[in-house]
This record gives sequence, structure tokens and C-alpha cells, in this order.
Amino acid sequence: MTSLEKIVHLANQSEYDCIGDEGKIFQNIDLSKIDALGQGTKHDICTSSSTRRVVDQNEVLGDVTKSGICHSFTANGRCVSMFKTLFTNYCTHDCKYCQNSTDYKGSKSIYSYTPEELARITISLYKGNYIEGLFLSSGVSSDEDLITEKMIETLKILNDKYNFAGYIHFKVLPGVSYEYIKQASEMADRLSVNIETPSKNYLSELSSTKNYVSDILKRQHYIKKLELQKELPAGQTTQLVVGACGESDFDIFKRTLKEYKEMMLKRVYYSVFNPITATSLEGLSAQPTWREHRLYQMDWLYRVYKFSENEIKIAFDEEGFLNNKDPKLFIALNTLDSSIDPNDASYDELLRVPGIGPKSAYRIVNYRKKNKIYKREQLLNLGVRVKNATPFLKINGGEYSRLDRWVGCQTQ
Repeated sequence: MTSLEKIVHLANQSEYDCIGDEGKIFQNIDLSKIDALGQGTKHDICTSSSTRRVVDQNEVLGDVTKSGICHSFTANGRCVSMFKTLFTNYCTHDCKYCQNSTDYKGSKSIYSYTPEELARITISLYKGNYIEGLFLSSGVSSDEDLITEKMIETLKILNDKYNFAGYIHFKVLPGVSYEYIKQASEMADRLSVNIETPSKNYLSELSSTKNYVSDILKRQHYIKKLELQKELPAGQTTQLVVGACGESDFDIFKRTLKEYKEMMLKRVYYSVFNPITATSLEGLSAQPTWREHRLYQMDWLYRVYKFSENEIKIAFDEEGFLNNKDPKLFIALNTLDSSIDPNDASYDELLRVPGIGPKSAYRIVNYRKKNKIYKREQLLNLGVRVKNATPFLKINGGEYSRLDRWVGCQTQ
């Protein structure tokens, strides 16, 4: 049972009074509705909540500048601080991998919130100290503007009636009008629209009702325009489904570059494909979770470590796929011909060494201004993962032989 299910269960039991007066809102609420609309977002993972917005008012609920104000936890201990839900699970799109699509052959019940109902549940969860914000998505009806209008009405109620200033991530529906996106940007911290695949050709294999350029990329351009106007505190993100249509990791990488360069995205998220029973793709094999992990590492190298596109290309095989090894290690093995002295190497050179990240590289550069690095323990104290880094370093004049370097790397 999830934390949210437990809350509702307790609220519906009259003998329990452990969730406070705010929990009474859950009495007589259909648990199956909350469960279905929550489950509908389980594959949407664009949930990081960094924002530059500052709350400078008194007597408001929530503060996006603080961390760890309110948390709930799943059964396995993972922290969840956002109320993550669909507004409705009714959808007229035919995405072949989705349980909410018209392509779904199984039985399901259709649920929808009203704006007032969803706002009251959100504020009750917040006051109960279970969440710190709202992640709001929705199925897409034949009129995406109408559904978006109701989603925006929810935000207005939270803001105007409840004076809520917590974090809000708003999912933009494909094809929705610019005016509604603008309204959402005025109340939300972050907007996102999922591109799902690296190109329109791949998307056409998964859905016949979505237009990659006009329904999705055009909406991303709208969000970019709003961000340039300083109307979006936490910018925009997107997400790709990994492995549902035979695309290579390099296909995904090329789209990721476009997203960062052309759309000014804060983050690109990756969700590995897992088949759902009763969908058209139920017979397709699930993709290994390590593929998602390696894509995140590749993304990190580009976005945080500032590796060039040409450097990262080295990590892909001839068919455009990553293997299940750290791409930074693979790149280092193929580009670092000689050992690096941490006393002389530049910040960028240090970043190319496995086991040295931005923080430890910065510490090394500052530490060596007054101290010479002559033993591994010094690097360990500076945050370096010395087991990974040592095969690529020259420390106090000594270095590993090439054979030792290869053997050492293979055991990481």
C-alpha cells in the first residue's frame, strides 16, 4: 500500500484520528479514483524540483526555497514529496504502450477530478505534512484546451483560495493553445511536454494521433518563449521512452543535444520501456534498466561535465548503442594516452579522469595552491574516488603501467 493509499484508508476509518482535521477531506473519497489517477503517472519521472522563484510573503503555504519541508515515503523507503497525479485518465490518443490510450485492450474505469476536489486534496496532503508540491498531468481528451483549462482552474483555487505557494510542476498537453500555456506558466514553477521519441518517424510508430512537430515541438518553443520572458522560474523539462520503437542510444543522444541547445531545457529524463499487458506492445521485451542509467551518465557528461559532443560519441558502438559500462571510463580508456599529474592538470583535464567530478576537481585546483599532492590519501580527502582515478594518475612521480591501468579499470 502506498503512502497516499494509507492516508485515504485511515481517513475512511472513523475510529482513526491520526491524520488531523485536514485528513477528513479524504472521507468518502473513492480510493480507486485516487489510485487510478496516481498510477497513471508512474512512468512520468520529470519530477526534480529546483527553481529560482523566491517566496517573500508571510502567511503562505509552502516555500519552494526550502528543502525537506514535507515528505512521504513509499514502502521501500524512497522519499516522495510531490502529489503526482493525472487530472483525468480519459484519453483519445492511441499510444501503443500506454494503459490510458484508446489502443488499450484491457478493462479500466475512467476517473476525473473536479478542480475544487483536486485542490482540496492537495492542500490537505500539504497540511498533513505529506507533500511539498503538486505534479499535475492528465490524459488528453478530444479538446486539450478544455482539460488544460480545468487543470489551470485547480492552480487558481490553490493560489487564490488556499494561498498555496508550494512547488508546482505542470504537464503541458500536446496541441494545447499558447494562451493556456502562458496562464500555466504564471502559476507553475516548471512546465514540461514529453517528446517521447527522438524523431517524428519514431513517434509515428507509437501513435497515429500525435504530430511530433506541431503538437509537441511547437509547444516546447512556446515554453521556451515564456522562459525567455522570465515567466517560468524552473524552466522546462522533457522525457523520452527508451527502447519502445527500436531507436538507438545515439538517436536519443542527438535529440538530447537538440533539446538542450534549441529548447533551453533544464533536464531531459529517460524512462526505460516496460510492456504493459493489454497494449499493442505487450509482447515487446522490456529494456534493461542499465540502459536508462547509462543514458543518464551520458547526459551528465554533456550537461554537467561539459564534455564535447565528439568526446561523448566515442562511447557509442558502431550501431549507436552504449554498453553496460561507465561511459566516462570508456572515453578515458580511449583518449587518455598518458597519466595525469593532479598537481599540474587543468580543471578540464581533471574532469576527464574517472573518479574525479566537478566538486573534487575544484577542490584539487584550490588545494594545490598551497599543498603538493604526493599520496592517494590526499585525493581521497578531497572527494576523489581513488580506486577509479588511480590508473589514470601520476602521483609523486609514480604511475601504473598500461597493463595495470587496464586491469584496474576492468575491475571497477
